[in-house]
Amino acid sequence: MSESVQEALSRVFGFDEFRPNQEEIVSALLEKRDVFAVMPTGGGKSLCYQLPAHLLPGLCVVVSPLISLMKDQVDAAQATGLRAEFLNSSLLVKDRRRVFQCLENNDLDLLYVSPERFAMPDFLATLKQAEISFFAIDEAHCISEWGHDFRPDYLSLSKIVDHFPKVAVAAFTATATHQVQDDIIKKLQLRNPHLTRASFDRPNLFYQVAPKEDLNMQLLAFLRERPDESGIIYRTTRKNVESTAAFLQGQGIKALPYHAGLSDKERKAHQEQFNRDEINVVVATIAFGMGIDKSNVRFVLHGDLPKNVESYYQETGRAGRDGDPAHCCLYFSPGDTVKIRYFIDQIEDLVEQKIAISQLNKMVQIAQANACRRRNILDYFGETYPKDNCKTCDICTGDVERIDATIDAQKILSAIYRTGGKFGAVHIADIVAGADTERIRRFGHDKIKTYGAGSDRDKRHWRRIIDALIAQDCIRLSDDQYSVLQLAPKATPILRGQAPFRILCQKETKTARRSLSSGDFSAGLFDALRTERRRVARDLGVPPFVVFSDHTLHEMARYFPATLLEMRQISGVGVSKLDHFGDTFLAVIDSYKEAHPDEADERSILQVPVVSKVRKKPKGGTVNETLSLIKEGLNVEQICSRRNLSPATITQHIEKLIQKGETLDVDQFIDAEKRIEVEALFRDLNADTLGAIVEAGKGDVSYEQARLVRAFMA
Repeated sequence: MSESVQEALSRVFGFDEFRPNQEEIVSALLEKRDVFAVMPTGGGKSLCYQLPAHLLPGLCVVVSPLISLMKDQVDAAQATGLRAEFLNSSLLVKDRRRVFQCLENNDLDLLYVSPERFAMPDFLATLKQAEISFFAIDEAHCISEWGHDFRPDYLSLSKIVDHFPKVAVAAFTATATHQVQDDIIKKLQLRNPHLTRASFDRPNLFYQVAPKEDLNMQLLAFLRERPDESGIIYRTTRKNVESTAAFLQGQGIKALPYHAGLSDKERKAHQEQFNRDEINVVVATIAFGMGIDKSNVRFVLHGDLPKNVESYYQETGRAGRDGDPAHCCLYFSPGDTVKIRYFIDQIEDLVEQKIAISQLNKMVQIAQANACRRRNILDYFGETYPKDNCKTCDICTGDVERIDATIDAQKILSAIYRTGGKFGAVHIADIVAGADTERIRRFGHDKIKTYGAGSDRDKRHWRRIIDALIAQDCIRLSDDQYSVLQLAPKATPILRGQAPFRILCQKETKTARRSLSSGDFSAGLFDALRTERRRVARDLGVPPFVVFSDHTLHEMARYFPATLLEMRQISGVGVSKLDHFGDTFLAVIDSYKEAHPDEADERSILQVPVVSKVRKKPKGGTVNETLSLIKEGLNVEQICSRRNLSPATITQHIEKLIQKGETLDVDQFIDAEKRIEVEALFRDLNADTLGAIVEAGKGDVSYEQARLVRAFMA
């Protein structure tokens, strides 16, 4: 070896020293020893195989499922001076030929391939002709059926040792319990491997769990407080990804969707925009591996419950890879558990189904844990957190408070005990709530003492209590296909009144205060707008709905539009109504905002969604253009013809110009004799509404004439 390890670390990679565990792994591979390493995201695992690949003669074959990430990994390796390439389905034929030529000429240090590529007999034969230094298996948990992301195509890797008995194998993963670790070592046939289990602790990540209520508004409130930061939002389904991304885009957030239903070209384009900071937010499916290698992700938000702790840990691990603080928030609803269980119940393999149920139950326990989030996550992976307070989770920082729920817990535990531990959460909640169901009557559970004991609360409350009892290991779910609730040892002292039971309640924080619903509206502003609508309608002598519908006023009272352009985005506000009434209703909104600054501030997180109907300002659609034509000496009829607008619109413009202080000649727009006639009607009737003047004119006075005269008399 012409270059020492330290020299290569400094010259090739630019580091003066190793991160924890790296040096030992590198040394083991240089000694051609098998390796199994659990290293959290951001722990520097790529250097563990790239450095030996540079120093050892021959080729390191890196097997990775993340096709979308391979190019980034190769680009990064090439940037350090390593001879690296990848082979996957995204390559053009000519590029594949070039890579195979490099392989045959022994001109590579690193070759990244997918497990499907490795399984191809022709490719395997080609590898056997090459000088292989060692294999590096990335995302090694995919080979384990006990892992969170089992992939059958990974099973072909169990034959590596059979095909290459003298070549070392290194397996890397960011998430593996001890059970999964043992399974990986067994399946890959690792031979007395060097074992590394780095700490799972990511001290720069802040962990939070918030009750999911109006998710879109909660996400928007979070993003409004971090306008310049990059982050990822995970949703369960493609449909939810698309709807969330569309909502955020409508609110002015630079967000794009990312899921398996998009074309390769779209996914690549969206990922590149995210990597280049051209957008702030990627909304992605939990099930689809993004392969994000971006170091400055400042937050990861889960809009739905992950299926298991490993997925949650891996996905939150994409935040703060640069070591700076990052925020991870899970929006949790017990209803998410029911949805996931539905899909688990569709799994035909009963062993696989049992594993999935067990993993889900553990995820729910962590989501509802009554103790330090970090401690619970690390405990899941078999690591003990040494501190009493991590200072970087909502529990330890006091963002949530513990509420005594002992009596409610006793009611649930009593119902489980009295029904023999043979029923699920829905049935137990129905019993306590006093529901009148056929199933309760059939089993006689309307006769037990606990029936209806909690009829003063709805079933959702009792489901939350059940979930909290599960999370604190007071009751357990059986691992059967249809899980039933069973008492755990911790239940006894609670039932007997010997131990309290507490649940978590979110404290009011800046984000928590955002209680708006994306579908609600300000009742106060709606009343003010409705009053103005009545005045305008009376003025015109028309029914109020002709001016604006309730739906339109609701939208105004939801979004608080501040400009004519924003007002034009409101449903039901066309060009004509904008010209007629836009300024009038904007004035009402401005006055309301001045009188209610707190509500106006709360509403500021919502922007009027921009939809395709606008959004081009109509040609000549401004009052100033009318003014220019007036100064040319044109009358109303001529201006209407020139601008292709109605007389009503033009007279509205003239009225606004007069109100703004423009000096205009009334005789340019209305015959002097008619003007005198209308002025007399206003004086004689002592009226201020146009409808009254038009009616008194008995067909000889139009609304436009009445409006013009009133404007000049003001």
